[in-house]
Formats: sequence, C-alpha cells, structure tokens
Amino acid sequence: MSKIKEIDEKQQPGDVSGTEVDETSSLDTITALVAEGTATPLRNRLILGLFDSNGAYLDHEHEIKLRTMSWQKTAVLLAGDQVCLAIMAQSWSLSVLGWVPGIITMVLAGVLFWITSITMHKYIMKHPQIKDICDFGYYVFGQSKGAYVFSAFMLLANNILLIGFHVLTGAKVLNTLSGHTLCTAVFSVIATIMGIIMSAPRTLHHVSFMSMFSSACMGIAILLFLIFAGIEKAPLYGYNGDYPTDGPVKTYAFPLPGTTWVNCMNAVLNITFLWVPQILFPTFIAEMERPQDFPKALAVLAGISAILFIVPPAIGFRYLGQYSTAPAFGSLGVTAYKKASFGFVIVPTLIIGVIYANVTAKFIYSQVLGKSRHAHSNTVIGWGVWGLIMIGIWLIAFIFSEVVPSMGDFLSLLSAAFDSFFGFIFFAVAYWQLNRGQLFAGLTRTTMTLVNVFIMIVGLFILGPGLYAAVEAIIADYSGATTPAFTCANMAI
Repeated sequence: MSKIKEIDEKQQPGDVSGTEVDETSSLDTITALVAEGTATPLRNRLILGLFDSNGAYLDHEHEIKLRTMSWQKTAVLLAGDQVCLAIMAQSWSLSVLGWVPGIITMVLAGVLFWITSITMHKYIMKHPQIKDICDFGYYVFGQSKGAYVFSAFMLLANNILLIGFHVLTGAKVLNTLSGHTLCTAVFSVIATIMGIIMSAPRTLHHVSFMSMFSSACMGIAILLFLIFAGIEKAPLYGYNGDYPTDGPVKTYAFPLPGTTWVNCMNAVLNITFLWVPQILFPTFIAEMERPQDFPKALAVLAGISAILFIVPPAIGFRYLGQYSTAPAFGSLGVTAYKKASFGFVIVPTLIIGVIYANVTAKFIYSQVLGKSRHAHSNTVIGWGVWGLIMIGIWLIAFIFSEVVPSMGDFLSLLSAAFDSFFGFIFFAVAYWQLNRGQLFAGLTRTTMTLVNVFIMIVGLFILGPGLYAAVEAIIADYSGATTPAFTCANMAI
C-alpha cells in the first residue's frame, strides 16, 4: 500500500484549512514522494511540484539537479546574502537616531525578521509547490493571478535595481583602490562583465560555495574597519564636513536637535532593508533536499545577523560619532586604512549580485522554458537561454546603475515600496491564512495574532510614511547637483 494518502480532489493546491499547518503531515508527504517516485499518482506529484509532466523526480533523473542543498549549504548561502555592505551603513543610522531609538529599531527588526521567516516556512511546508516569492504571493492571496503578476513585477524591479546597486558599488571599490585611474563608467562595465561570468551556474548549490568566500571577505573588511576606526586619532570626513568641522566626536542617546523626520525615517528604512531578505527565501527552500530543515539554516543566519548587524555598527558609531557615513569606510581618516578595508568588499559585492541574479533568472527562465527538457538538461537551447537572460539582467542593472543619480535614495525607496510587502504584509496575511478560525485559541495563539497585527501595521507604516520620506529625500537630492549618466567622475569613497 502507498505511504501517501490521496490528496483530496475537492481541495485545490492552494487551499488553506484554517488551522496551523500540520508540519508532520507535510514532511511525511514530501519524504514519501521522494521515496516512491513514479509509483505516486501523477496528479499528486505535479501538485507538489517535485516531479515533471512525465512523472520523473526532478532531482533523481535530471542532468541539472535543483533540490541538492543541505541546510548547512543553505545557511552558507543565507550568510553570503546577508553579510553585506549594508552592515557598514548602520553606523550612520545610529548617528541619526541615537543609541536608544537605533538599538531598539535594530533589535525589533531582528525579532520581526525571525517571526515572519518562520511564518513563511510554515506556509511553504503546507504548499510545497511554491518555488519563488511570486508563487507565495499567488497562494497567500487566494490564488490570485493579479497577486502573482504584482509579485513578479516587484521581484524583478527589486532584484534588478539591487544588482544595479552592486554594479555601482563595484565601481566605487575599483575607483577607491586604483585612485581613479579609469573612467567610472569603465569600472562599472568591468564589474558588470565579472558579474555575468560569475552568474553562469544554474543552481544555488554551486553559488553557495561562492558565498563562503563572500562572507569571509566581508568579515575581514568589517574587522579591519573596526581596528582602523579604533586606532586612528580622528575620522576624516562626515556629511557636515571634515573633522573637526562638526566638533569633537560624540555619541548621544537620542537624535540631535535639528534632525528631520525624513532623516529619521530613512535611517529606519536603512535598518529594515538589512533585515528583510525574505524575497529570496522561497527560492532557497525550493532547492533544499529537506525543506523542513530550513529553520536550522535560519537559526544560523539569525545568530550571525544578531552579532554583525548590531555590534560593528555600534563600535563604528562609538568611534565616528556624528561623522559616520554610509558606508562607514568613507569616514576613515587614513587613506591606506580606507583602501585596505574597503578593498575586500569587492568580493561580496559581486557574489551577492550573483545570488539576486540567479533568483531573478530562474523566475524568467521558468516563464520562457517552463517544464520542457531544456529547463533541466544540458542542452544548447537551455544554456543559451540561461546565458541570454543573465546577460540581459546584468545589462539592465548596469543601465540603472549609471542613469540613477543617487542609488542610496533609491535603496530607501526600494525598502519602503518592496520591503513593506516582502518583509511584513505578505507574512501577516500568511499567518491569518494558516490560523483563520483559531486566531484567538489560547494565550499563545492570541499573543502571536496580536504580534502579526503589529507586523501588518509596521508594513503599512513603511509603505505609507516610509515611502513619503524616501520620495522627499530623492526630491531634496535632485534639487542639488546630480551626477550625470555614464559619468567619468571620481566616485571613490
């Protein structure tokens, strides 16, 4: 007798029972499917998304195997994505908000990150056919095609703009290291070409190996920065002028007098941007051998993030005070210190761009080739389409990096417009879907329901006032001098 219970023909793949997902049942279903392979009724295999139209298990019989990542490799991939340059912008956030609001915002963002990520995992375990954030949006909003299209647009816009930001960052690093020996646009071209070459692997299993080097290099950059910030006599540069234009270095508990609401809101967006990587998680889970082990990888990431997202920024603020810039490398007073620490950032800059490019390309690739044999085999057409998609993604990202005068402001815009959904709103709705009918069944469930109401409020606040603040910052920057498109100007920090 089959170990798998027939899926109720009356229940569609995205239906939600109205109670917390029974993870054991979902795990048994996935495990049994892997074990039984083609012995399982074809409809069940298709619904779970683990098999192709011929009933073959994707990872057991295809040349290109997707479900190959262990939770350890997933943890490495998560760390490679999260241990990034944005950490070095948090000292600036503290310089705007002060110790008390800044640390509270960081800790709260971390707690909400954990809760929303666990909710996402529970929902995906109930719907194993989810392969990316677009599928997640489709199911969580009642199998709405409109939600799928909206999520797809958000995925493409968010990821391509972020890749563009990494192209620009790569050009900044090369400018800084070389002393601006070439036109900045040329450095951007170099970074783009390097990104395209590194994006060749079609599975995250291969990309995870790159992530180990990414995390290590970013860790070295952070460590060197902390050492140099501690041993130098004073910082060199701040947004209010060179030291000591703005007085002796100082730290403070609350925002300084004259700090605008727009600056405070953008500092908050800067923090939430760092803590909201969930747009990638469904794709990561879809390539795991045991999706049920994702919380283990998530716990590793949470531990790393809790340390790196708070401790280095706090030390940076302690030594740079009101002279903190984003990234903090720019405030170092000795040029050699700046080059030695910032130079290591080139590795995570490119590899994180590769991770976002891989997730983006997979979505486009699935729309182009679907479940044809080219999607999972080493064919000329399959690799040709993959290469063309990847080149297209990086070229569009390159154009954005060159024509947008202030990528920093647009990152705030991305955080407000996209992270509000992919970091908060989607998962508050998913919680309601998982638990509707029993939202207040007991003290623990009631508490979690109230927490998720708060998560929805946070998402709406970031989408509303947060988006307004981001737009106001862009308007203010555009009212001054802007960098021309495809510039040769020196953009070294």
